[in-house]
Amino acid sequence: MGRTTNGLIKSRNAVAAIAGMRLITEGAVDGACALAVDATKNIIGVSSELDTIAGERVSVIMVGNICPVVYGGTVTRGDALTADAQGRAITTTTTGARIGGTAEISGVLGDIGSIVVNPGIL
Repeated sequence: MGRTTNGLIKSRNAVAAIAGMRLITEGAVDGACALAVDATKNIIGVSSELDTIAGERVSVIMVGNICPVVYGGTVTRGDALTADAQGRAITTTTTGARIGGTAEISGVLGDIGSIVVNPGIL
């Protein structure tokens, strides 16, 4: 696991509790964010290493960064990563899936891995 590189990091309002190092999606209003819980909504980045409660500000590590993320299953370096139901990064090969980026290192369920943040659609 490496530290976050210097790139775009934005502060947003958490609409619900967000654990650290999880994939993040847009909230219902401008400036808000929520935990990404599947591959159907835009993933905008990764939460910082600190847990956040609803209503607090959370730092969202966005495109242009390499940062730590919790893996939700077996991941191989180079895999496209989307969110599981807990916001952890999991491998996807599904066409049309929203992704947060690609795995920089391999790992398994519960590992703190590393993601190259580059949101998009597979």
